[in-house]
Amino acid sequence: MNNSYLLSFLSQRNIPTITRKRHAYLTYCGLEQQYTYILKEGVVKTSIILKDGREFNIAYLKGPNIISLLRDEISSYTSAPFNVRVETEEATFYLIPRVEFWNYINNDRKLQDYVKEYYRLNLAEAIQRQQLMSMNGRTGAVCAFLYTLVHQFGKEHKNGWLIDFPVTNEDIAGFCGISTRNSVNRILHNLKEQGIIDIQNQKILVMDMLYMQQYVQE
Repeated sequence: MNNSYLLSFLSQRNIPTITRKRHAYLTYCGLEQQYTYILKEGVVKTSIILKDGREFNIAYLKGPNIISLLRDEISSYTSAPFNVRVETEEATFYLIPRVEFWNYINNDRKLQDYVKEYYRLNLAEAIQRQQLMSMNGRTGAVCAFLYTLVHQFGKEHKNGWLIDFPVTNEDIAGFCGISTRNSVNRILHNLKEQGIIDIQNQKILVMDMLYMQQYVQE
């Protein structure tokens, strides 16, 4: 997506920004929101709370990215579709009233194309996440998730690809539909014993991408 055009568009119109610190929540699922939030810099995690009280993680989003464009375009207020929590030391967001932003979109062809691409990508990612959850067992789900993290945060390393982002076992469990972080710990321990991954400075190094790739439908 043409993120540079979106950021330039917002900057030229002097859209205000806000900054939130690590682990601060920007929105909570179900609460009314007046604004559209656009992540300028940083990483956030989206999630929902299941009926049994467990958190189910949806995605990590890196800036620049629209965070809360979902739902209709005419209501001044709408309920947030998920929780949004800051995962980097801080994150900066553009803050714009929903109706105002949709007016901009409806009068700008490039923004219209951007929004179409936004929804297309979100749908494709949602389908892929469902496939990974339904087609793999727990180990396969973890491997597929780590494979996607390499594409998001990977840095080339002499022994493979380092996921240059701190991901806890609890968060991995939340992304993969696994009930406890202890189960994730056992899976990671087994992968490490097989030489597929390593842990360096509390970050995961993937040393065998081909092994991970077998669990991903591309």
